[in-house]
Amino acid sequence: MEALPHAAEGRLDARPVAAPAAAPYPPGVRTLELGPHAQARLVVPDGPPRPRPLLVFFHGAGGTAAQSVDLVGGPATARDALVLAPSSVAATWDLIAGGLGRDVAVLDTALAQVFARQPVTEVAFGGFSDGASYALSLGLANGDLAEAVLAFSPGFAVPPRRIGRPRVWISHGTDDRVLPVARCGRRLAQQLDRGGYDVRYEEFDGGHVVRPADVDAALTLWLGERAG
Repeated sequence: MEALPHAAEGRLDARPVAAPAAAPYPPGVRTLELGPHAQARLVVPDGPPRPRPLLVFFHGAGGTAAQSVDLVGGPATARDALVLAPSSVAATWDLIAGGLGRDVAVLDTALAQVFARQPVTEVAFGGFSDGASYALSLGLANGDLAEAVLAFSPGFAVPPRRIGRPRVWISHGTDDRVLPVARCGRRLAQQLDRGGYDVRYEEFDGGHVVRPADVDAALTLWLGERAG
């Protein structure tokens, strides 16, 4: 899959439609084939087809889409949300590996496939570690699509442009030896707050991990207390 010119700007073209023309995916987990060396996993909650929110979740460096599903699939589908978990083409996301392009194009294709079959009410980007940095960078550049960003232990945010004002959740461990809290999560939260974003920032006693309690808190910030 060739990266489109706008992919270098981090911009996504795919958008939800009110009445998708194709039949919805049935409940369960499936792999979306997106071209050579490119794939994503989609999790559809149990129950009849209906409009649902969509969480796009990016794994950490060296991670996989399956790990993202294990991390957030259960808590998100318990709130009747879809989960799209793309895999980076290289060991980590294109932004970190040399510049936006290939992974943005793959994500745009995956989103187009989902929107063609699933009615989506709202979209959030989320991720862990490098994936959290990627979620913040893409989310701030696509605030007209993602209305929230859920970032677990991010390192940075470098959107090529800023569009919209998505709500932001950041959590970070005070004993994080991989991405130290003072120069990463804490600094990011302060910068985004000064930039006019609605930021919720939480620190916890621990290292470079995602705690189930933080997943639940982030989903509550985005979706409220709804259940499936």
